[in-house]
Amino acid sequence: MLSLWKALQGLPLLAVLVAAAADYPPIPEDLSTPTQQRLAIHGMNAVSVGWNTYEQLAKPCVQYGTSASRLLKEACSTSSVTYNTSRTWANTVVLTGLSPATTYYYQIESTNATVQSFLSPRTPGDKTPFTTSVVIDLGVYGADGFTVDADGDPARKALVPAVDPSLNHTTIGRLADTWDDYEWVLHPGDFAYADDWYLTPANANDGVNAYEAILETFYDQLAPIAGGKLYMASPGNHEADCEELGTAAIEATCPDGQKNFTDFNIRFGNNMPTAFGSTSANLTAKVGANSAAQLAQPPFWYSFEYGMVHVTMIDTETDFPDAPDEPYGSSSLDGGPFGYSGQQLAFLEADLASVDRSVTPWLLVAGHRPWYSTGGSGNVCKACQAAFEPLLYQYGVDLGVFGHVHNSQRFAPVNNSVLDPNGMDDPAMPMYIVAGGTGNIEGLSSVGANVSSNRFAYAETFSYATLTFEDENNLLIQFVESATGNILDSSTLYKSHTEQFVNQ
Repeated sequence: MLSLWKALQGLPLLAVLVAAAADYPPIPEDLSTPTQQRLAIHGMNAVSVGWNTYEQLAKPCVQYGTSASRLLKEACSTSSVTYNTSRTWANTVVLTGLSPATTYYYQIESTNATVQSFLSPRTPGDKTPFTTSVVIDLGVYGADGFTVDADGDPARKALVPAVDPSLNHTTIGRLADTWDDYEWVLHPGDFAYADDWYLTPANANDGVNAYEAILETFYDQLAPIAGGKLYMASPGNHEADCEELGTAAIEATCPDGQKNFTDFNIRFGNNMPTAFGSTSANLTAKVGANSAAQLAQPPFWYSFEYGMVHVTMIDTETDFPDAPDEPYGSSSLDGGPFGYSGQQLAFLEADLASVDRSVTPWLLVAGHRPWYSTGGSGNVCKACQAAFEPLLYQYGVDLGVFGHVHNSQRFAPVNNSVLDPNGMDDPAMPMYIVAGGTGNIEGLSSVGANVSSNRFAYAETFSYATLTFEDENNLLIQFVESATGNILDSSTLYKSHTEQFVNQ
């Protein structure tokens, strides 16, 4: 079991690999070698650099600068944390004082690290067009838990090619192929699907190691994307525990280090921001933004701004009435709470109310479980709808981005299941999309029964979404087939954004 791992570190590498039954990635000779790199917008003119190592670092450091050959600045921290079933430590360093929308080069301090680069965040209020890629429900490709086959037929399972595995998952590969087409990635929930280790029979006798091996493999595969693009994360149900089988099974079989979103919290807890201080001249907006920052609980709920969009990330799993992943919720995953009673909803209201549309005209809310979906009531989160939808409508949210259902869907602007009469032409109600068809071991979800607000649904192959903020009034939403790059659906939401603060 992995609880032995830290005691085994003194053994030769070969002996350690024999002791671990799962199909782990190889351990580098230099245990300080950075792996599983990830970047995030951390604040105004700030980016966090996260990575994992096979030993704890006393002082994680990053050199950076605007020239690959002149990394003249250095930032360090003492953030190197782990949990008792993990082989690795998660390290975080925050780079501050960055010039906006500038290419920076960085190198993690290690004897075995390369120079990488990223585009620093755009200043709130910058009206330059940009595109964001949306990937949700993204799983691993490897021996312990992923197939590129959409319908689960073992006869059609692709062989693992002998090239960089990050290019063999069709969605991750498409993100690599379209590198210059988008500036950052939005991923609200479900990473790796390590809790599905039991779906692979070979893992039956060693679920603890299988869980950790899937996590390591996935984040290694994601690193070429997340280590070069700002990658914004929030939780889904597959981050909750070691096996998604209900509370009794969790208590009986899950080690403490894999309960209650442990890996997700350790991995992303210091990477994600709280809430930006408002750049509005309005005093009420500044006070509201400050309140939101105090109420934020990253990586579960928080907000950030980038150019002409304000993004609020919510936790659809815990910390609201009848939340599905709490001990007595519908999923019985024994998760949370991560704040005091009512804290997340208080954060959401303070945050949405503080958005000055003259600075960031677009307002987007992203979470994991949707409350609009085709396929019947089993695919929607009624508790989420009751908790969050009234606030999204009240404060004029333009777009809600969700996943959980493993396909791609687009909905007309709607509130409380009533369609906005203006449709896509300056609606008062939010528009919603589901972008959960990116690919994981569970395959795709059939489209099933339609609902009146649905305008597009696709479940034939893996796909993801892109959001292009063309200007202050036009948002282009597209769904992309991962394997080919073909555009499956394209629509434009027009919003006049004439009100500085929306309170309907």
